[in-house]
Amino acid sequence: MNMLVLEMLARGIAIGALAAMAAGFARETARAHVRFVGILFCVGVIAYALNTSPLIAPAIGPLAYPVHFLSLGGAGLFWLFIVTLFEDRPLSWPNFGPWILLTIVGFVGVVAQRPQASHVWIVHNLIEAGFAIHALYLVARSWRGDLVESRRRLRGPFLALVTLYVLSLSAFEIAESLGYFKDWFRPLGAWTLALYCVAGAFVFLQTRAELFGAAAPATPAAPAVDSGTRALLDKLNAAMDSGAWRREGLTVGDLAAEVGVPEHRLRPLINDHLGFRNFAAFVNARRIEAAKAMLSDPEQARTTVAAIAFELGFGSLGPFNRAFKEATGVTPTEFRRAPTSPNPKNPG
Repeated sequence: MNMLVLEMLARGIAIGALAAMAAGFARETARAHVRFVGILFCVGVIAYALNTSPLIAPAIGPLAYPVHFLSLGGAGLFWLFIVTLFEDRPLSWPNFGPWILLTIVGFVGVVAQRPQASHVWIVHNLIEAGFAIHALYLVARSWRGDLVESRRRLRGPFLALVTLYVLSLSAFEIAESLGYFKDWFRPLGAWTLALYCVAGAFVFLQTRAELFGAAAPATPAAPAVDSGTRALLDKLNAAMDSGAWRREGLTVGDLAAEVGVPEHRLRPLINDHLGFRNFAAFVNARRIEAAKAMLSDPEQARTTVAAIAFELGFGSLGPFNRAFKEATGVTPTEFRRAPTSPNPKNPG
């Protein structure tokens, strides 16, 4: 069996695994935006698998154009998949920015003449690597604050495997752009892709709904609370009511120590009984409510947005603006300028 046949076999395996993953993401128990991004990510990788084959791409006729287009921004879709699955970010147009940028740069590379085209593709590959590395940084950064246990366990293997794949893929593509090519590049790349796609299908099809964020039922039932859990919830609420959320850099370990429980008990307490999937969202919920009260208060009209952010425990203005807009749909400045509603009670 020659290398070309082996490569075709590997790409078939990869595409089959990706189709299974897409079907898994379409499950009704997942949140709508996770289903959409998961399917879009799988479609993008399928397009990449088809477009990089020397046999398949010419054989699919007019379909080659949309397939090629979809394959250009694959790393941007990977980044979008990461921030949606691991960071719990809502869908917004700025989050499509990496995909759009890579697609535009890739299109320039398609229409450019040599030798300019080679330089464009090197830039494209470097941008791909940058977004992939940033996505992996986000996975590592929010590891400790992840309140979903199945997702926490997935982060380590995911980081190791994807880092290895991204670095090796970028090295191969940059080498090809520089004119260095070996016959075994594409078969090895195809089998590596197949391995990761099969592993991904196994993981994502076997994991429970909490990994993806279960869609809210019409009438959600509160989990049963025994006396011990109720006592812990009371301690947690007391700590938060006393202003723990105002501390800059507050971690789940800090709060666990204050409540008097190990981290591994505090995480499911917040996730299962209060409904938060990550610690930052849990803390920021208090901060945003306090921010809305301060921004609506005429007596604090001269207090700058930056001063409010620092007072409420944000380390800088950028994270405050992002958290506020994710929660309210507007920036703090826009919220302050809007017609005021009854001033909400400051949560502490």
